[in-house]
Amino acid sequence: MAASAIPVVDFQKYGLNVTDPKSVTGDVLETTAKEIYDAFSTIGFLYLINHGIEERKVDAMFSVSKAFFDLPVDEKRKCARVQADHGDHGWIALESESLNPEGQVGDLKEAFNCTSGHDGLWPENPVEFKSTFVTFYDDCKNLTERILDVLSIGLKLQDRYYLRECHNLMGKKGGATTLRSLYYPALPESVKPGQVRCGEHSDYGTITLLFQDDIGGLEVMNTDGMYVPATPIPNAIVVNIGDMMQRWTADQLKGTKHRVLIPEAEVKKHQSRQSIAFFVNPNNDTMIKCLDGSNKYEPISSEDYLNYRFSVTF
Repeated sequence: MAASAIPVVDFQKYGLNVTDPKSVTGDVLETTAKEIYDAFSTIGFLYLINHGIEERKVDAMFSVSKAFFDLPVDEKRKCARVQADHGDHGWIALESESLNPEGQVGDLKEAFNCTSGHDGLWPENPVEFKSTFVTFYDDCKNLTERILDVLSIGLKLQDRYYLRECHNLMGKKGGATTLRSLYYPALPESVKPGQVRCGEHSDYGTITLLFQDDIGGLEVMNTDGMYVPATPIPNAIVVNIGDMMQRWTADQLKGTKHRVLIPEAEVKKHQSRQSIAFFVNPNNDTMIKCLDGSNKYEPISSEDYLNYRFSVTF
């Protein structure tokens, strides 16, 4: 099925190209808000174009990430993730995670996480690694705030800035939003039974921004329960809903399952793949209560919900 199975939303009216977002009135954003709501309430995914994050910055992220992932394991281990106090910053080794809770073997990927507060160990090489990540984190944060504003309009919340305020600790202590660079190396000669690049899962938080390279491989479950390819579109960001937002909206919006399988084409098995994900979560102390007042789900803090989900994955 074509990429058009996932809607394309033009964000020109409220992208980072707009220098003063408060000058844009809510009625101007109604059409965009409806398109975003419709996508998130059905397939749970969309492509965002004209968002305002410069392509050169995306390219720089892929470049410094690849240089880091190409380092010897002993070098990368110097800045490995240490999960004391639920910290999530740092390098994650190949096959360390199984995103599908039923998976018996680790996924064929490694990653580097840049967390709120940007604390933890950073690689010494490449020298521009940290500055590139921190700058990109800020760009993603600024865009996310605008997406949340428009989503608030789509959800018909009285306060357009309600969701933004619930995420106002992105990049600071008390927030749990993470920028993750992912690397899927060329496949080994022998792959373990049941092993994939990224197991079937839905994301945990509110929304995710995903930047893909041109290799492809991401598949999304559509409204018919069938997987369709999220074919890369140049300069587009894939944005999707997470399970916490589904809970928060009493199932109005859908946290959709997705995966990255072993490619069937022999040539693609010998190619590495990269992606960059910005996993957006509310402030740790935000209580996730059904926005429609239905009490369909019991209130839970963002921190408690995420800790539960992480405990299943790691």
